[in-house]
Parts: sequence; C-alpha cells; structure tokens
Amino acid sequence: MAKTQPESTASGDTDSPKIVPQSPYEIDRLFEALVRLEGSDLHLKVGQPPIIRVKGALQPLKAQRIDEEAMGRLCLPMLNARQRAILADEGGCDFAHVAIIDGVRWRFRVNLLQQQGSLGLVARRVNNKIPDFKGLYLPPGMEQLCRYDQGLVLLAGVTGSGKSTTIAAMLNYINQNYRKHILTLEDPIEFVFTEDKCLINQRELGQDVKNFAIGMKHAVREDPDIILVGEMRDEESFMTAIHAAETGHLVFGTIHASSAPTTITRILDLFPEAMHSALRSAMAFSIKGIVAQKLIRSIKPGVSRVPVVELMTFDVMVKKYVLEGQEHLLADHIRKSARDGMQDFTMSLKSLIDQNLIDRNDALEIAPNREALTMALKGIEVS
Repeated sequence: MAKTQPESTASGDTDSPKIVPQSPYEIDRLFEALVRLEGSDLHLKVGQPPIIRVKGALQPLKAQRIDEEAMGRLCLPMLNARQRAILADEGGCDFAHVAIIDGVRWRFRVNLLQQQGSLGLVARRVNNKIPDFKGLYLPPGMEQLCRYDQGLVLLAGVTGSGKSTTIAAMLNYINQNYRKHILTLEDPIEFVFTEDKCLINQRELGQDVKNFAIGMKHAVREDPDIILVGEMRDEESFMTAIHAAETGHLVFGTIHASSAPTTITRILDLFPEAMHSALRSAMAFSIKGIVAQKLIRSIKPGVSRVPVVELMTFDVMVKKYVLEGQEHLLADHIRKSARDGMQDFTMSLKSLIDQNLIDRNDALEIAPNREALTMALKGIEVS
C-alpha cells in the first residue's frame, strides 16, 4: 500500500511546519500541506507523489507515489451520492470541499477525474479573504465596471488565470458600497461572501438548484440587481446572460479567451454564422466591458503572483467596430484609450515592472508584443 501522508516539507523546503491531522478526511492532510506551503493547487495522480503548485511552479511533496487503492481512499469519501453518480456517468465531477485547518475553515474547488482508467484529482485553494482591487493590483478602471445598473461584464482568460478571484473582488466592491441584491449561480460555490450592504444569495448547481437553465428561470423572479452566471461555454449560457442583461440586470460571467478583442471572436464561434449579425448587435449594446487576464510570478516578498490585465470598455468606437466586424482594430483602440481607463497587456506589464512587482525578463517572456514592451520600458510610445 502506498504511503499518502506528506512529510512536513515540499522538495527543497526544510523549514515548513509539522503537519497535524485535524479532520476525519484523510485527504485533508494534503490540503493542510497545501495551505501551510502557500500553494495554489493540489494534483493527485496514480503513480506519482502528491504535487502542489507554489508561485506558479509544480513541486512534489516528499511522499511515496499514490497507488490505485490509496487514490480511492483519499478521494471517494468526499463525494455524496449525486457526485458519485456524475463521476460514474461523465468521468469527472466538480465540487467544493471544506477542511478545518488550525481551527480555520478552508475551501477548495475540486475536480475529480478519470484518466487512463484511474482516478485523479486537481484542487484549487480558495482564499478565505476576498482581496480588494488594490490587494490584487488591478487597474483603477475596474471600479467603473461595478457601477453600472445593467449590462454584461466578462472576465476572459485561461483556466487558472485568476478570473474567479477578480470577479469575487468586483462583487465584494459592490457589496461594500451599494445596497443591492446579488445572486450567484456557481458550479461549485468558491468564495463565500459576508453580507455588508448587499443581500447576497449563492446557489450551487446540483445542490441548491438542478441546473443552470432552471436556476436562471428562477433568477428573474428573485428580484436580483446583480447576477453571477459563472462560465459561459455554450449558446444557452451566453444567450441567457445577454437576456438577463437586456432585462435590467448587471451580469458577470467568465469565458475562455486569450485577450479582450479575441473574446468577441470566441463568442461568435459558439453560434452558427447566420446568427452573427444579431449577436454583434446584442454584444455591442449589452456588454459594458471585457477584462482579460493572466497570472505572472511576482518578485515582491509576500506576493506569489499578480494578474496582467487587459481592460476594454465598450465606448462608441468599440461598439462601432463590433457592429461592423472590425475586431482587428480593437487592440489599437485600447492602446490609444488609456485616458479613458482602458489598457492592453503591454501597458499592464510595464506598470507592474514600474511598481517592482514583476521581473523584467519574466514580463518580456509572456508579452504578446515583446518589441512594444521593450520600447515602452525605454519611454518610447508606439504610434
């Protein structure tokens, strides 16, 4: 039988505190190691030791490789009957898990999967405290996106780019400044909000409501001002979000896209070409802004990673370009609209370098336009 309990350190770390089990779930020992080592993700795979991601890099815990029996013993006790049925039917399931560590409740977003006939797990640690815009080093223009009474605000990026944390910060900004009703539909619930000025209802798909379609049907009868719809991955979810925005709600959602301009193309790709003209009109008049982001390693002590943010608000010209199918002009317009709160990835990287938050070479490595960043750092504006 493979040993699954981690020792007190990750590879190369000899000063980590001793891990003391505090939960009936055996896997919580690994979650405790993740918290103590300030990691973001836990990976479990048969034939490998437990692996955690710290400051963006994967590193194994000093533990023996996990075998089939140990994987089942670690993972399956977390599942209820419904989740076991989903795992058997679909080959994977998402859920939230809570572990008590040093008397503190920690939440983890868990994906349990089948791969090559074996169970596997990937879990993301959810911060207990929702950071504010300043704590996340987000641009000032983010506040404006929280002040609209209706419309659609999209967060774009790949998996693990910090979209959920940014949306949580935006909703918490509203919670702290306005008396409104926030309704979320999540799969699963990640951040649990503490009500301040807002009334907040958080519904988990599969647990509180059967599915997204039913949740949204109920939502319009529940008098929300703000709705979080989570990830938009198909026609139904996007059209539902657009409809909610058009009927007087401020809607937040996420989408997998690499930049703000390419988000438009990504949405169009969800639909047949015959619908594109109507979609362009719906996007132009409903979307208030698109925030695209990626994470980069920080060099500031106590800060692991910071978001590189591209912000595109839907001003007159952005609406015009979307309506006319001229997405190729959006990137240049973003760059020229800095005074209006917009910024592209190059501007964001330069700002983070100027604040001594990131390394110059790291920035050049991920820059979409390396030459433009080099010139910007020299104080040369690209015309």
